[in-house]
Amino acid sequence: MAEQIEIEFKNLLTKMEFEQLLAAHQLSDEQFVTQKNHYFDTPEFELKDRSCALRIREKAGRYEMTLKEPLPTGQGLLETNAELDFKTASAILSGSSIPLIDIQNKISLLGIDPNHLSCFGTLTTSRAEIPYKGGLLVFDESTYFDVTDYELEYEADHYEKGKRAFKELLQKANIPPRKTENKVKRFFNEMQRVKAIEE
Repeated sequence: MAEQIEIEFKNLLTKMEFEQLLAAHQLSDEQFVTQKNHYFDTPEFELKDRSCALRIREKAGRYEMTLKEPLPTGQGLLETNAELDFKTASAILSGSSIPLIDIQNKISLLGIDPNHLSCFGTLTTSRAEIPYKGGLLVFDESTYFDVTDYELEYEADHYEKGKRAFKELLQKANIPPRKTENKVKRFFNEMQRVKAIEE
């Protein structure tokens, strides 16, 4: 079980902006890796309501469960990560309870019963990463339901320096800053929209 603070900045892109940035940073198709995020919540979306997220990430045959909680400062997230073997990940995805005591306890401290959590679906991302100004620049093409979106993320060690570097990058590329929710929020918003149409 490991904890880390995540400071990242993100901006949704048009497909054309995404392709222009790939060309500007000389990225090729071979540099992209596919990963799947399997998202969890209660039927009442109690994690989402607390701006938290729980997922199992499947990447290159490895599985990792991550609980994300907002920091009190509002400048980043606290991530609690745990590696899972295939058997455990498959059992959780099939509806078994989460066997990780640390993550169970953290969810309970949020006032949520861990036994009420279930997997709501999967978001698949094709991702490329490159070092950039002391941080990590991340290019994501994500698909969920009938949606494909394009996103640029910048992971930094320091909030103000990272914010400045990301803002300058967008300005240089003539890309307007856009209010961008994280992937889990976009996933759940689309899921609720689809469900409302079906009803």
